[in-house]
Amino acid sequence: MAAAVTCRLSAAFCRQFQRVVTVSSYTQPQYAAQTIYKFQSCQQRQMYDLICFRAPVYSRALHTSCVRNGLDEFFDLPENWGEPTVKSGAPWTAKQLRTKSNEDLHKLWYVLLKEKNMLLTIEQEAKRQCLQMPSPERIKKVERSMKRLDTVVQERADSLRLLQTGQEKARPGAWRKNVFGKTIWYKFREHPIPWHLNTRYKRKRFYEPLHVAPYTRLSLEKHLKSKVRKERREKRQQEELAEIFPKKTAVA
Repeated sequence: MAAAVTCRLSAAFCRQFQRVVTVSSYTQPQYAAQTIYKFQSCQQRQMYDLICFRAPVYSRALHTSCVRNGLDEFFDLPENWGEPTVKSGAPWTAKQLRTKSNEDLHKLWYVLLKEKNMLLTIEQEAKRQCLQMPSPERIKKVERSMKRLDTVVQERADSLRLLQTGQEKARPGAWRKNVFGKTIWYKFREHPIPWHLNTRYKRKRFYEPLHVAPYTRLSLEKHLKSKVRKERREKRQQEELAEIFPKKTAVA
């Protein structure tokens, strides 16, 4: 009895399914003949996918990254091996980096980091073999580019923070004097209790005691004297160089 009821339900379901879909054949030149179903709505497509246990048509295929060469990426290209010089372009300028988007700068940072690791590996290998590294100026170019890229990113972060909060620095603070009379930059921090109840904060003593004032003046006098001595020493060195290499006056 149960088997008969199951057969009737299966037949009814198949007849309902045939009314929903229309079967047509389609053959592609590079593939075998396939059966394509034309659905009248998205719900019919989902029902068919659920019955046939297959992935939806709109799902993307599997994508993989580029081929990884392992430790070979820590060395230069094979055609540059043994060459005394390797051609390289100029470092990135701040003007060029400012025209890039944040996503491009993020990608460029890792490209430069990978190039830097490769150059440092070549430099270490050249030291091990007691040889001259080909075109060692490439390391400076990459480091200069990375430094400028970091500067551009910091400029954008500062500009965004100025628009949102109006604060110039990422961590607000204030110029204060310590117990030695030195002016320092103090960065604000969050505390769980108010400052006038915080004994740990009070122990920092952001003030200049009265008995420290004379030593502060002496410290300033010492700094000014050292500055004057440095200027005199540089002037004396210039006079000595002028005596050794006198300027040639043009004869009229």
